[in-house]
Amino acid sequence: MRKVTAAITGLVLLSFILSIYFYPQVPDQMATHWDSQGEVNGYMSKFWGTFFMPLLITGLVILFLVIPKIDPRKENIEMFRKHYEGFRLILILFLVMVHLHILLWNTGTQISPNAVIPLGIGLLFYYAGVLTENAEQNWFIGIRTPWTLSSEKVWKRTNRLGGKLFRIAGITAFSGVFFPEYAIYFILVPAVIVVVITVVYSYLEYKKELKEK
Repeated sequence: MRKVTAAITGLVLLSFILSIYFYPQVPDQMATHWDSQGEVNGYMSKFWGTFFMPLLITGLVILFLVIPKIDPRKENIEMFRKHYEGFRLILILFLVMVHLHILLWNTGTQISPNAVIPLGIGLLFYYAGVLTENAEQNWFIGIRTPWTLSSEKVWKRTNRLGGKLFRIAGITAFSGVFFPEYAIYFILVPAVIVVVITVVYSYLEYKKELKEK
């Protein structure tokens, strides 16, 4: 945990250092959002375009520190804390890379987000699968439906299945880098499928458990 915390602290500082370094170089209106074809369709002012991501990252770091302390089942989070910390690190690293991409785009190095984002999202999905598959019952992390939160057995079965599906979704999203024009579909479609399957599965498993009692 100490190594992960140190690495995350370093990434937060790096995000602010990048903002300060690039601030004099970026335009007054910065491109900050792209459509599914990789074309710019959203802008922010110079200040917010430069510092929004570091502030968001800082907020997420604080949130992820608070969650294990306020969850009523915090002892369960400690049982898979190693995977939780790993996900924290990968998420913050991904956001810093997105931040760098935005800064580089606005200073002339315009790499299509469709060639970058699928790699990061794919890695996030894949590790989300690892985290989900190892998650014990809690209120913040994993596949939380009324039925998984009502039954530990349903939680375990659903999250084990969800973990496998998320890893497949991660590989699929990663593959989107080879089809940049359709990258958004390689990300969104698997994510929606995972959500639908796990919600339905958790409901069916809960009904099955009730019949067995």
